Amino acid sequence: MNRSARAFWLSSPGHGELRDLTVPEPARGEVLVRTLYSGVSRGTETLVFRGGVPESQHTVMRAPFQDGEFPGPVKYGYLNVGVVEEGPDGLTGRTVFCLYPHQSRYVVPVCAVTPVPDTVPAARAVLAGTVETAVNALWDAAPLIGDRIAVVGGGMVGCSVAALLARFPGIRLQLVDSDPARAATARALGVGFAAPEDALGDCDLVVHASADEQGLVRSLGLLAAEGTVLELSWYGDRRVTLPLGEAFHSRRLTVRASQVGAVSPARRASRSHADRMALALDLLADPALDALITGESTFEELPEVMPRLATGELAALCHRVRYA
Repeated sequence: MNRSARAFWLSSPGHGELRDLTVPEPARGEVLVRTLYSGVSRGTETLVFRGGVPESQHTVMRAPFQDGEFPGPVKYGYLNVGVVEEGPDGLTGRTVFCLYPHQSRYVVPVCAVTPVPDTVPAARAVLAGTVETAVNALWDAAPLIGDRIAVVGGGMVGCSVAALLARFPGIRLQLVDSDPARAATARALGVGFAAPEDALGDCDLVVHASADEQGLVRSLGLLAAEGTVLELSWYGDRRVTLPLGEAFHSRRLTVRASQVGAVSPARRASRSHADRMALALDLLADPALDALITGESTFEELPEVMPRLATGELAALCHRVRYA
């Protein structure tokens, strides 16, 4: 069996390279996976690529199979779909998702991979990690039938949340973004769209995912009395200033954090990380979610593509990486 592999490493902030390696023979309880696709989670991964992870968050922000340390050299990533080449009989030949960096072959414990349902194309399954984040966010947010909801920030996470919310009955939903190009994405997801200045107010819930201070300020402004902003953005080493004077207290507003590292307290007693990931993959049977994949390149092109994603020169929600 071929055990040669190549991996994408951030050699130093702003600079990536492909490195050759040989993967070990899988032991009992492990699988050897050959990668078909990986995905670049543009928000977090490009922040890592720029060297923007604060020192205080180096441990918290470690990816499950990260090698190296921030700010670099580091092998980082967590959206990987491949086929099991060696492993238990029930998994050999199966397409699986794993929270693994950009690498052509790798060995992980069996418990680290989740089989991709037959209803989900491998090329779409790279979205599983982000849809898992959206599932956790909605467990935290607990939207109710008839709620007035805005999702501020039409990036990969925000669009995933909006796509799941579009399935809720009786809600008023808008995706809010300053980029008019996101209107087409919203339309593909079956969601209304508005620019920040045109967004409907009196919201019971606003999910904020723009990673921008002004987006969070606007989110507060869209709330009805006693409404909640669920904050999904991660700002790295940037400070954020909010208007917590004015009517913040008299209107009894709430800003609540949500983060995918732990299963939401609302479901922690009854759902595991594996359950949450399996649910995310089942939800990816919806072809509308293909709208979140807005670019593709080969693995060999990744050292040239990643800087363009980090600067915004190459606009993308999820950028898919294709392996030979």
